[in-house]
Amino acid sequence: MGATRIIISGGGTGGHIFPAISIANALRRMRPNCEILFVGATGRMEMEKVPAAGYKIIGLNISGIQRGSILKNLGLPFKVLGSVQKALQLIRDFRPDVVVGVGGYASGPILFAASLKGIPYLIQEQNSHAGVTNKWLGKKAAKVCVAFDDMDQFFPAYSVLKTGNPVRKDVVNILNKHHEGAEMLRLDPLKKTILVTGGSLGAGTLNKSIEKHLPELLAADVQIIWQTGKFYYKGIIERLGIDFHPNVRILEFLNKMDMAYAAADLIISRAGAGTIAELCLIKKPVILVPSPNVAEDHQSKNAMALVKNSAAILINDRSAEDTLVSEALMLLDDEDRMGKLAENIGKMGLPDADDLIALEVLDLAERGRGR
Repeated sequence: MGATRIIISGGGTGGHIFPAISIANALRRMRPNCEILFVGATGRMEMEKVPAAGYKIIGLNISGIQRGSILKNLGLPFKVLGSVQKALQLIRDFRPDVVVGVGGYASGPILFAASLKGIPYLIQEQNSHAGVTNKWLGKKAAKVCVAFDDMDQFFPAYSVLKTGNPVRKDVVNILNKHHEGAEMLRLDPLKKTILVTGGSLGAGTLNKSIEKHLPELLAADVQIIWQTGKFYYKGIIERLGIDFHPNVRILEFLNKMDMAYAAADLIISRAGAGTIAELCLIKKPVILVPSPNVAEDHQSKNAMALVKNSAAILINDRSAEDTLVSEALMLLDDEDRMGKLAENIGKMGLPDADDLIALEVLDLAERGRGR
């Protein structure tokens, strides 16, 4: 028999792409000669990131529903039909033993094509609330790998396996790096430090909240690692200057996320599934401000899954500008509560998600070949 052949589909954001690459890397470790083909959406971030990680990718001409614009959606049915046709062609040409969907626009057509061809497929559902496409495709999935409890409300119970979300191992390896991280960021390792991160693009609400309350933060002698994101960096630097204050480090992007995590005592973040998976392994107190601009408000649901286990504090986007900083300063002064939050979030960490998912994929591939 030849090498195991696997298609991995999805993308659109780092939250989908990094787990997909982690799964591919785990498959390569376990089965070095397996053949992996990625399928993404033309013009999206995966078309750049996947080849950079050493994998071949083919793009489908697919996009999501554009909210608030009927005109932009007129061509959508044709794009979907065209994408399904191309997906069927890809499956005929590549002859995969198994197909993996990680979410994002390209996942739908390729998983649907796999179901038409009787090829087993696995869905990796990252959020605590499944999206419409995954719920529909999940009915026929051989396996659905999830990161949160109670996911059998969305998928057949027999197919659900709790594996966690794959994380970038280098990002969560923070052991004994506190002093090194503070030094690298030119901060005092003995002062209390807050990391504020809104992802690679940034989060307007988090940035406004911090900028508005800088006087209180400085009065408390608290240090800030402030990752603004690329949309907001220039404006903030123009208003404040690059070296605004020794306690404040303003950065567009954090290339060494592990160092920032290590240097921080408290983390303020959005509530994307990938970020939450990292935070559970970092084991530090967290304040989550879910983004209101995501499909089906899944970030709020992700955050609530932690809150109900007393593993994080949630602040609504609309009230963050007024309450976020005062809540953060109160929390920093409460050692006992900080300790409990850190302990509880640590209990939710699932460190071997990529390996567990890869094992399931290989098991399905064997069954696929046995047909």
